[in-house]
Amino acid sequence: MVRKKKLTLSTTQIILLSFLVTIISGSCLLALPVSSASGNAVPYLDALFTATTSTCVTGLVTLPTVSTWSMFGQIVILLLIQIGGLGIITIMSGLMLLLNKKMGISDRLLIQDAFNLNTMEGLAKFVKNVLYGTIIIEGIGALLYMLVFVPRFGAKGIWISIFNSVSAFCNAGIDIIAENSLCNYATNPMINIVTSVLIILGGLGYIVWWDVLRVVKSRTPKKRRIFRYLTLHSKIAITVTAVLIIIGAILIFIFEYNNPLTIGEMTLLDKIQVSFFQSVTTRTAGFASVPQENLTNASATISVILMLIGGSPVGTAGGMKTVTIAVLVCSALATIRNQNSPTLFGRSISEDSVKKAVAVAVTFLTICTISTVLLMATSNASPLDAIYEAVSATATVGLSRNLTATLNSIGKLIIILTMYLGRVGPISLAVALGSKNEGQNMISEPTEDISIG
Repeated sequence: MVRKKKLTLSTTQIILLSFLVTIISGSCLLALPVSSASGNAVPYLDALFTATTSTCVTGLVTLPTVSTWSMFGQIVILLLIQIGGLGIITIMSGLMLLLNKKMGISDRLLIQDAFNLNTMEGLAKFVKNVLYGTIIIEGIGALLYMLVFVPRFGAKGIWISIFNSVSAFCNAGIDIIAENSLCNYATNPMINIVTSVLIILGGLGYIVWWDVLRVVKSRTPKKRRIFRYLTLHSKIAITVTAVLIIIGAILIFIFEYNNPLTIGEMTLLDKIQVSFFQSVTTRTAGFASVPQENLTNASATISVILMLIGGSPVGTAGGMKTVTIAVLVCSALATIRNQNSPTLFGRSISEDSVKKAVAVAVTFLTICTISTVLLMATSNASPLDAIYEAVSATATVGLSRNLTATLNSIGKLIIILTMYLGRVGPISLAVALGSKNEGQNMISEPTEDISIG
């Protein structure tokens, strides 16, 4: 009698399927008449698109969120955003711990690598801290938003504040304020500061949070030099994030200074804060304080680069990630300088980390390229608009040069698939779809030199 082979899924495959199930479930709810503000069910493809962009915390929308969805529909969208923002990191591992699910060696290694933890006890504590930290930060953000939105919208401002805080922290970029996102609040300091802080905190990643708190709480005689005692991961994430935001803001300020369609007619202070916000929001957040289609080509190109890089690992942001880019740049410099291995902050970067960085970058750029070509083939979009849309979808940013709403059915399906692949992560997708064969690692093929460059 032939015994049937039991089907087992790895942690990564479970995560991929959980996102897919969440998207499909959300789309079915959003396709109900009760989810529509008009009482008439929206087309299923638009419901699927909205469920995908919410779960993948992207922010691209085919229908205006504020006017299309009822309170029930908005609640569904907010739940999808929260699940999508924390799902990969917290919800699946939390359920495994809650259900006492036994995990194999490969599953444990994947989770421990993702969280940078060594034991299941540490994992449980980490998940609890993430949940508490998220609630506290989103709560504070909502209270600060209320100072602006409650006087403006009355009691409805409370719901708007909660929705915007969750969306900003999860780097989703979806709002229920107006159809032009945050353009009406482009020069409002409170909205700019609160939104930027929420985006940055979510994008830095939870590992960085706890590492900073660890150093601050430690009884070291040199508290003034906190940065020195951080882990290499935290140093890279914080440094690259700060450098990209500052350089991005400066370049956008220069390129948009005389553009009357964006900041050309604003005061100097307003030009600075709008440029800073544009640099921050391109790091996978997706809120727009100026129409993206009005940006100069130079600013749009800078925005594409910032979107490609994205936030940091183990956070709510997308993109190739700051640490990935730092490793690639340092590896290239080490090769140019004929060094044995790349180094950062006095530490050598392992060969395994370099290989992972290359794999993520190649997979990510491949998805962007294919998506761009397909968009150009199925729509009348210009190359810049198509690239902007494709990168925004892959990096789960949500900024668009007014292209999303004009997409045909094929274009919508392309962006749906792109957002999904971008959110689950290029490296996670590769691990889930590939089968590991440890025996193959013991076999080495003959080596032969080739010409490079």
